[in-house]
Amino acid sequence: MMVPFRRKKTNKQFPVKVCTFDSELEFHLEHRATGRYLFELICRTIGLRETWYFGLQFEDSKGNLSWLKMDKKVQDQSVHMTNGSCMFIFLAKFFPENVAEELVQEVTQHLFFLQIKQAILSMDVYCPPEASVLLASYAVQAKYGDYDEAVCKPGMLISENLLPQRVIDQYQMTPQMWEERIKTWYADHRGMSRDEAEMEYLKIAQDLDMFGVNYFPITNKKNTEVWLGVTALGLNIYNKENKLLPVTTFQWNEILHISFDDRKFVVKTNDSKNPKPVIFYSQKLRINKLILDLCVGNHDLYMKRRKPDTMEIQQMKAQAKEEKQRRQVERNKLTREKQLREAAEREKAAMEQKLMQLQEEMRAANEALHRSEEAAELLAEKNRLAEEEAMLLSHKAQEVEQEINRMRMTARKTEEEKMYLERKTQEAELLTARMMEESRKRALEADKLKNELIHARVAEKEAKEKLLNFLSRTSTESILITPSSSPESPMHEMHSYDLLADGDMEQLSLEIEKERVEYLAKSKQVQNQLKELRSEIEQLKIGENQCPLDDINAEQLRLGETKYSTLKKVKSGSTKARVAFFEELEPEESIV
Repeated sequence: MMVPFRRKKTNKQFPVKVCTFDSELEFHLEHRATGRYLFELICRTIGLRETWYFGLQFEDSKGNLSWLKMDKKVQDQSVHMTNGSCMFIFLAKFFPENVAEELVQEVTQHLFFLQIKQAILSMDVYCPPEASVLLASYAVQAKYGDYDEAVCKPGMLISENLLPQRVIDQYQMTPQMWEERIKTWYADHRGMSRDEAEMEYLKIAQDLDMFGVNYFPITNKKNTEVWLGVTALGLNIYNKENKLLPVTTFQWNEILHISFDDRKFVVKTNDSKNPKPVIFYSQKLRINKLILDLCVGNHDLYMKRRKPDTMEIQQMKAQAKEEKQRRQVERNKLTREKQLREAAEREKAAMEQKLMQLQEEMRAANEALHRSEEAAELLAEKNRLAEEEAMLLSHKAQEVEQEINRMRMTARKTEEEKMYLERKTQEAELLTARMMEESRKRALEADKLKNELIHARVAEKEAKEKLLNFLSRTSTESILITPSSSPESPMHEMHSYDLLADGDMEQLSLEIEKERVEYLAKSKQVQNQLKELRSEIEQLKIGENQCPLDDINAEQLRLGETKYSTLKKVKSGSTKARVAFFEELEPEESIV
């Protein structure tokens, strides 16, 4: 009996591309692979453990944006193919209430930072101009590290995409002016690591009114168009022209039930003053499904935050705290090494400056010696000439004396000749006296020149001795300023440096515990900085380029309101606002 040949089943694979804001991942999945399998594969690849915030977004065959369902197969979800591959975007689907307390992993913080930064730059999230400049300075710190004037040259930040185009168009400011204002704050962030800069960015961004809000257009039965905002705290209702200030809000702890039937969406609350359910309509059934999905996920996280941390989260926080302490220790070590290196460089520069000064002094001493030698030679020449002139005068005096003797001998011949000779003798004697006086003066001058020559040679000798002493002292100091010859040099200290002691670790833990208190003080300082920048650029504002959101934000600043004070105010008057808004609605209909 022949057994028919059966071809072995093979699971064909299909390519998948997943884009994050800083990378692109490629996988090959089997046809039976589910969305959860792909999602977990991506999380393992990037080392993400806080998976509950994220999801995979894709464009379906009809061009609509959807989130990948975890329990269904990937190929059963009408994923649009691009160049033969299924394209997904790895995004944060849900947002935390407090980024500093909830985001544990550095990779989680980084992914949120990239997504929020892109949302602000693309103007999907409204950000005031002064806050945009501050956020840009933290983004530059996260990318380039500490400010270095030699590296951050004029024009370097102009090519960077740091500010929303809406902000740039609102002011009569050149790119160089914006760059200078960003650099001013960038220089203040010295010593801040990349993860710290990204966390500071998120702390400021979470106070923006549109942070973490998913907006959906909805209407009531009278076709009044409003916005429904799904947030980490609950549901907000906004006017069509105002996405910043909610008209009313429903927190998750006051919502009893959420459901939809086709395009109709129903929200039941525990408000005793207004027991009627809230009913609104979306444009499509698909939008209602997406709203419900976001509501369920945000509500689960809302309840999870208000319960004790699970063992997994406790372990993650402990690991994150240990890692933070370890990095702080390494950062302190690097800071000390940097300070020692800078001190060594400063000492080296001072020594080089001193060496240049000594060389300058030696050059001046050589020039002085050269001038002394020239003066000595000149005095020696003058002395020689004086001696020759004295000798000549001496010879002349001898000749005159001989002439006098001869004339005395001839004077005896006759009286007349005698008288004549006496007269001549008197004249000769006068001439001789003058010549003798001149000879004496020449001799005195010669003696004086000799003395000056002696003093010049003594000065020359002293100058030479001084130069020899100076050269010997210079060579001794050159030996002393050699860094490697001293056992206590900074480089030796750097090689013998140890880690922090246990006492330092305890001090570091105390500093980490004080972080929240310091953040409040820093927030006040940041607000003062924002106020100063706002008043500085106010005169350069172009009025016709202002959008309605700018006017709303200006009114909030004038009244001194923030995102949280607005939500508190809306919550306190929610019953009245809900009645005013939904008084046009029909009675509840039956829901399947």
